[in-house]
Amino acid sequence: MAGEAMKSGNDMTVVRGLDLVRYMGRWYELASVPSFFQPRDGRNTRATYTLQEDGATVHVLNETWSKGKRDAIEGSAYKADPNSDEAKLKVKFYVPPVLPIIPVVGDYWVLYVDDDYQVALVGEPRRKFLWILCRKTSIDEEVYNELLEKAKAEGYDVSKLHKTPQDDPPPEADAAPTDSKGVWWFKSLFGK
Repeated sequence: MAGEAMKSGNDMTVVRGLDLVRYMGRWYELASVPSFFQPRDGRNTRATYTLQEDGATVHVLNETWSKGKRDAIEGSAYKADPNSDEAKLKVKFYVPPVLPIIPVVGDYWVLYVDDDYQVALVGEPRRKFLWILCRKTSIDEEVYNELLEKAKAEGYDVSKLHKTPQDDPPPEADAAPTDSKGVWWFKSLFGK
């Protein structure tokens, strides 16, 4: 990004007036900037969001498949500022999965969602993490490239994005053994 001025986190364009009800459901990760807490060989990565009875808290279920096993972690999301119309959320997970006692909180900013709530671009103010999400396991290359351009405009280095392999049809949660011991999380601490 030589020669370009970097926007600060406060200058990022964030969706305003996000319809949480329409945003709920399953989203497939089509690409992401890899993070330490995800298995390096993860595929079929997806998130399922469910609005809780209070109408403000979202139950989060993140799943991925690694070495033939389903890895999952559950958490919650909520608006960072309940009085703002910006789609700036906080997500909270408890780790390690085997004995969830340590809360880990991160930013989840919806930078773009299309009018039909079928594709989304999600990031955070430090630009360390970025996700391209879709309701389906694949996306038109033209739409994918438009999302890349939107990410670039927000100051992201899109060369760090890695496409996430997705099977079509996607696996069912009970179709593979589950890593119930949280081994994947401990391995992630060592970059595996």
